[in-house]
Amino acid sequence: MATKINNSTVLLSILLIVIITNFGYSQNSDLANWTTIALEYKLNKKWNFGIEEQLRLKEDISTIDKYFTQLNAEYSVSKKFTLGAGIRYIKENDTEGNIQGYENHFRFNADASYKHKINDFTLKYRFRYQNKNELGVSNSEGDYANQHIRFKTAIDYNFKNWKLDPEFSAEIFNHFEEGEKNGFDKYRLTLGTDYKFKKLGKISLFYRIEKELNKSIPKTTNIIGLKYTYTIHNK
Repeated sequence: MATKINNSTVLLSILLIVIITNFGYSQNSDLANWTTIALEYKLNKKWNFGIEEQLRLKEDISTIDKYFTQLNAEYSVSKKFTLGAGIRYIKENDTEGNIQGYENHFRFNADASYKHKINDFTLKYRFRYQNKNELGVSNSEGDYANQHIRFKTAIDYNFKNWKLDPEFSAEIFNHFEEGEKNGFDKYRLTLGTDYKFKKLGKISLFYRIEKELNKSIPKTTNIIGLKYTYTIHNK
């Protein structure tokens, strides 16, 4: 038992060093905050539905970046394999260029997820297709679907008699859009945990680094996230 805890401590220490190193490296950085309230409905062992509201702040948590409503659904093919889909209506605050203000965007995604356990570790993998478009602007006006292929892998460790089990994840984004430079455009590193209250829901806290790729001066965004989720079980 002691060996397992020591190994996990070493792993988490290495991951923290990576995150701290990335925090101060970028010449172009920002501090952001993501706050979410979510409601989940577990229909049965196969189907799970959810709705959430999220507010994101940027420019050192001083300006609204965007806020959105999201609906999602998941279907468990097996205990290890899950399919999912989601739609999102976004109010995005454009603070750059000649025309600024809030824009209306619509996004949808399709997911395939797989997880398995190795001793006290749980490994998770997610493949996502994502499509985002500005509403009210046509292709002739220069608006084309902003699409991404995303791959995320995560690892968490189950400490005995401990409710704040840590999870580390890494995600890479591959962008493609007509008229734009395509390819890998950013990655995310996230370290987080959650705490479950009996009959009162779950609170999740994370620290995330999002860094641009293939830019002359890549931007690094340091994100502090807080999420509250309440789950309803169908009886």
